[in-house]
Amino acid sequence: MRIVNLIENTEGKCCPRFEHGLSFYIETASHRLLVDTGASDAFLENAAALGIDLTKVDLLILSHGHYDHSGGILAFAAINPNAKIFMHRAAGREYYHKDAKEERYIGIDKRIPALPQTELVDGNRVIDGEISIFTNITGRRLWPAGNTALKEKIDDLFVQDEFVHEEYVVISEQNKRVLVSGCAHNGILNILEEYNRLYGNAPDAVFSGFHMKKSSAYTQAEMQSIRETGRELIKLPTVFYTGHCTGESAYRLLKEEMGDQLHYCHSGDSYVL
Repeated sequence: MRIVNLIENTEGKCCPRFEHGLSFYIETASHRLLVDTGASDAFLENAAALGIDLTKVDLLILSHGHYDHSGGILAFAAINPNAKIFMHRAAGREYYHKDAKEERYIGIDKRIPALPQTELVDGNRVIDGEISIFTNITGRRLWPAGNTALKEKIDDLFVQDEFVHEEYVVISEQNKRVLVSGCAHNGILNILEEYNRLYGNAPDAVFSGFHMKKSSAYTQAEMQSIRETGRELIKLPTVFYTGHCTGESAYRLLKEEMGDQLHYCHSGDSYVL
């Protein structure tokens, strides 16, 4: 299979655009697949620069209900109205970043769930022999600290977002399995634990942000949590590709623990597995 990062927070060598967002293009024997579309239509320009024809995509999966993963969906639907769009039923709820400094809507455009090609998913779904989706993570081991500022608005109340709207994509081809997430808000270790429960082993590769990025300095406890996550991940026979909400500072801490098992995935980077 071929996996291409269409857009990410950092500039790539071959693409004109980058932004706070994430989008993966994936080719298998039977599918041309998108997981997320970044924060805007900028991923379309990068796809064109890379020679990727997005009108050939047959399936789009939204990892969770935030703008920086869904912002290009309407632009994509305009050029490819036939591709099926899968999103969790809860992805269209009212999601905010709320702390002492700001209250900001970070959810998806409300027109997306109403698109005729959108299918709302409630739980795990096997699409076919190559593509499946799982959700419903309940573990809280090393849950990302940045989640505490992310809220769901219910009526006039802000409550902690429990990320029931997150979906995780599993691609199977030629005896290999790859797990693709967006931000791993539910904690990458908890997600991998559920993957192991479903599939009985660890994936060959993981493409995901880890939601460790901060605008201020890390506390000692936060750095210890990041390093502990890395020490747990290297126990697996899995190669990890990350970026976006992991943040470059957290990536460096993880890299010190994980070495060649961890790679940063920039805008335009391409992998054949």
